[in-house]
Amino acid sequence: MLKPTTFKSLTFLQSPHRLLHTPPTPSAASPPPNPIQFAPQLHSPNPIKPVNESHLLRVSTILYQQQYSSDQKLHNNLCKTPFDLTHEFFLQICNKFQYSWRPIYKFYQFTKTQPHFNHTPVTFNKMLDVIGKSRNIDLFWEVLQEIGRCQLVTPKTYVVGVKTLASARELKKCVGVFHLMNEYGYGYSVDVLNKVVEALCRSKLVEEAEHVVLKLKDWVKPDEVTYRWLIYGFCDVGDVIEASKIWNLMVDEGFEPNIASIETMIETLFKNNQHVEALKVFQSVRVNRMSELGVSTYRLVINWLCKKGKLGESYLVFEEMEKRGIKADNLTLGSITYGLMSRGRVMEAYRVVEGVENPDISVYHGMIKGLLKLKRASEATEVFREMIKRGCEPIMHTYVMLLQGHLGRRGRKGSDPLVNFDTIFVGGLVKAGKTLEANKYAERLLYRKVEVPRFDYNKFLHYYSNEEGVVMFEVMSNKLGEVGQFDLADIFARYGERMATRDRRRIRTTES
Repeated sequence: MLKPTTFKSLTFLQSPHRLLHTPPTPSAASPPPNPIQFAPQLHSPNPIKPVNESHLLRVSTILYQQQYSSDQKLHNNLCKTPFDLTHEFFLQICNKFQYSWRPIYKFYQFTKTQPHFNHTPVTFNKMLDVIGKSRNIDLFWEVLQEIGRCQLVTPKTYVVGVKTLASARELKKCVGVFHLMNEYGYGYSVDVLNKVVEALCRSKLVEEAEHVVLKLKDWVKPDEVTYRWLIYGFCDVGDVIEASKIWNLMVDEGFEPNIASIETMIETLFKNNQHVEALKVFQSVRVNRMSELGVSTYRLVINWLCKKGKLGESYLVFEEMEKRGIKADNLTLGSITYGLMSRGRVMEAYRVVEGVENPDISVYHGMIKGLLKLKRASEATEVFREMIKRGCEPIMHTYVMLLQGHLGRRGRKGSDPLVNFDTIFVGGLVKAGKTLEANKYAERLLYRKVEVPRFDYNKFLHYYSNEEGVVMFEVMSNKLGEVGQFDLADIFARYGERMATRDRRRIRTTES
């Protein structure tokens, strides 16, 4: 077990401040002994009938043009319009007005007058989502109450409700959603709370998620899953301090962080240039939970140590992994290869690659990236040719790395006009219909007082990923070969042959 004292010994955790909160007073109304079950996602035994597009367009037009008319007038016009009111039709109407609440709510009021149509949790949640996106919080809260009265609440209702209110910073109502649903018979559930916390953390609303968890602590006791999502959320936004506080609170509650949480914390510390603290966390796991360490944790630490240029430390970790009988995967070997290459130990890097049974693109990328860092673009192109011979197909990132190595990040290394991509790129923008971008780029080229932006090789290759590009790359390859630029000629020739069009990429995928 990862002891609290081990992690709290980190430099940034030596502050005496803790996560302090005043526990809310539980309400007099306790959860019912038999809480109402969530409404099931109703599915019709018959297949969904396709929506008539002409009817959908006609109804959408009426809703848009008469959204400010009286309900009576709008209902009369809808009654005169022939269409088949189904659940799928209602969902399609919601898709037509994804950010406008008024037409959707007007149509919802019309559907309530139709005796043959009953709403389901799916239709209610869809309408709730549209109203939430339009930020009509008052109406949103009314609809949320109506869903509870109709007993059509699902976990999705909680997620949509709390996520919308959290985005609007309605923190009191975020907590109120759980209390509201409890009044309608839906008891407090830690599983529902975890789904809400997960949705908030994935949307980078981790502070709001923490507020909900702390305010509901007297009703819903958070479990290890809750704390893990909060740790992930704070790490995702780069807030190591708050993540460490949640970590300590989790340990104090008697829960043990899993390996995924540990890896998330280590990676965040590395990203924040706190590699000493990251290694302390890794060391604490090695001391207390060595048996749980696998290839993913070792790979993470080795990769970041190689990125930071700490090759000696990465080798020690690599040797420990081998002594424990854990076989290094290609991603780990690719990191080791890049670390050796970046430190000038080229022969050692080649020996590592030669010992790989089935090298994949991660290993070759480590070699290419390391050689380019050493300004050995020609040798990196030889690796590019070798990986193709061995059946490993390059991807877009491979071409971008090689082009940047040969031509520089601004795409204008050298005085030869054939290797200056300003005019080529502007022509590509015009052919792709991006005339405004072409004008802006050309203006910066004409007036050198304004710094010319870095050449975007991704856009360049994307704009020429068509049949015209196939011809252009072939012509460019021939011209580059005539002036002795054989490496660039091979790179562009290969891209034109295998990557320029969608059909060719599909053929490449099928063959591989």
